[in-house]
Amino acid sequence: MSASTKLSTSVKALSLLATHSEQALNSAAIAAQIGGNASKLRRLLSLLSKQNIVAARKGKEGGFVLQKKPDTITLQDIYCAIEDQKAFHLDVHTGSAEDEQQNIRTNNFFIDLFSEIQVEIETKMKEITLQDIIEKTKS
Repeated sequence: MSASTKLSTSVKALSLLATHSEQALNSAAIAAQIGGNASKLRRLLSLLSKQNIVAARKGKEGGFVLQKKPDTITLQDIYCAIEDQKAFHLDVHTGSAEDEQQNIRTNNFFIDLFSEIQVEIETKMKEITLQDIIEKTKS
């Protein structure tokens, strides 16, 4: 699952949990409402629970509930909970051969560029809350 798909799926699931704040929803129920695979969704919700964004309730009435208020959860919080690498990532393979020097310089250019873009993305994502997304996507 790509980073953008994981982020979108996570936001949809969290938005649904925000509208059902009084009851726990299991991954199958969430997947049925937002579309997608319940197993993949469970993995995302597990990652979100490790960051105390959601809580997992066990038992017959178990499932997931939003742990924080939607206006305190930023897009950056969600992204950092589900991703283990930056949005822009470049595997750098370097060698000592002369003909690889251009490849190394090109990789370094993109590493610098991606670093600048990453800072801009993170700054923007810190400004957007789950509540903002819920309000902007209401039908």
